[in-house]
Amino acid sequence: MTEETVREQILAAADELYYRKGYAAVGMDELRAAAGVSLRRLYGLFPAKNDIVAAVLARKHEQWESGLTAAVTDAGDEPRARLLAVYGYLEDWFCADDFRGCAFINAFGELGGTNPEVAEIVRSHKAEFQQYMAGLVAGTGASPLLAAQLSILAEGAQSTAAISADPQVAVQARSAAEVLIDAAVATTV
Repeated sequence: MTEETVREQILAAADELYYRKGYAAVGMDELRAAAGVSLRRLYGLFPAKNDIVAAVLARKHEQWESGLTAAVTDAGDEPRARLLAVYGYLEDWFCADDFRGCAFINAFGELGGTNPEVAEIVRSHKAEFQQYMAGLVAGTGASPLLAAQLSILAEGAQSTAAISADPQVAVQARSAAEVLIDAAVATTV
């Protein structure tokens, strides 16, 4: 196997284990066994657990961005539909059998207070989401404040859906987003 194949095998196993069990609960030996590699190979590619956590979060960030961008693109060119597609994307995600909330919120809750690198990765991910929303809002001509409101709504939906195990939270968030968008656009006309 190539180094890249082994690296991906380790990251896939870590991603699944961390998301299902938590970052702190998974030791290197359990990860090694799940990935099917030796500890020597694991430590050769990732000298510390923090390196794996950072790589898993980078992988999650790429997955989030590509999935969200695809959903928004599929919504077409109408700015309102593009904004609401964010909540459709959330609904699909919340309906997944393995949904356990936002991996970034989970990582911050577990490690953010003691691990500055993880805290910065999470902050960067969340800031990029807000910037993405700001770009979508700009297409409506509404105030930039709408982007912050819609981002907070999406973030709250993620936490609420994880805690309640109710994917309908996304539908409720979408309904609230419609009200916010319509009110913000009405003030620009």
